[in-house]
Amino acid sequence: MEATSSSVAGVRPSLTKERTSRRSGEQAIKGLLLFAALLSVLTTTGIVIALARETIDFFREVPIADYLFGTKWTPLAGGDQQSFGVLELVHNTLYLTGLGLLVAVPLGLGSALYLAEYASPRFRRIVKPILEVLAGVPTIVFGYFALSFVTPLLKDIGFDLGTFNALGAGIVLGILVLPTIATVADDALTSVPGSLREGAFGLGASKVQVSLRVIFPAALSGVVAALVLGASRAIGETVIILVAGGQAPEITWDPTEAMQSMAPFIAATSQSDIPAQSVEALTIFAVGATLFLMTLVLNLVAIRFVRRYRQVYE
Repeated sequence: MEATSSSVAGVRPSLTKERTSRRSGEQAIKGLLLFAALLSVLTTTGIVIALARETIDFFREVPIADYLFGTKWTPLAGGDQQSFGVLELVHNTLYLTGLGLLVAVPLGLGSALYLAEYASPRFRRIVKPILEVLAGVPTIVFGYFALSFVTPLLKDIGFDLGTFNALGAGIVLGILVLPTIATVADDALTSVPGSLREGAFGLGASKVQVSLRVIFPAALSGVVAALVLGASRAIGETVIILVAGGQAPEITWDPTEAMQSMAPFIAATSQSDIPAQSVEALTIFAVGATLFLMTLVLNLVAIRFVRRYRQVYE
């Protein structure tokens, strides 16, 4: 009995010490996570403040109605040629994003559906990492790929294109966004419980019916999140449009014309030889704030949609 009591007494302090150490480690991890969350919030707040301050100064010089509803964008021109109608940049941004999504959405969702429902485990282990690596390719590589390969290829096919054009830039923009959409959508599809598949097969459904009428609707909120993430990535893309799309903002529906979206304008203008506090320099912040609001609205709509149609499985 004495030996047993002494052994128990020896174990209890070690258990207490281990629990105390574990709590300390958990508290430290909790503190690091809290710091990371607060740092993200503070960074976003700082960005908003910086944009708002300079944008307010811009609108002291330029009427907000001229900015929002004007159809001519020549902020760097001198004299009477200077105009600040941002609709040209907004149109080009949405148009190029639409071209990219026309490529990325069917290919991305098709790839995700195949990997999740049709591919063998071995094929999936090989292909999915390759698809994810594609998302890590520097965008400057995509830009020169569009300029030196895609555009000449489109010319050989029969398109009448200039060196800079929206079509080549939009296609490569879709290739850039494709891995993001495919990866996120694949994760959403594979998270659907297998019991739904088994139940559908038990009722006599075919593989295609199970994939399109059972699995895809069940993962709809995740698929929408993938599409919004891809669209946000496309809207903010800079280098591909800067290298291959041109620097000519114009309201046109012709994809063979050169176009300039909002992010490339910011990049190009920030390298221009203009005074730091001039109205020309302040256009960078005004366009940045507009782009920020567009992305914010897109994400808010997507969050509302995801919360409304989210499926919770036990």
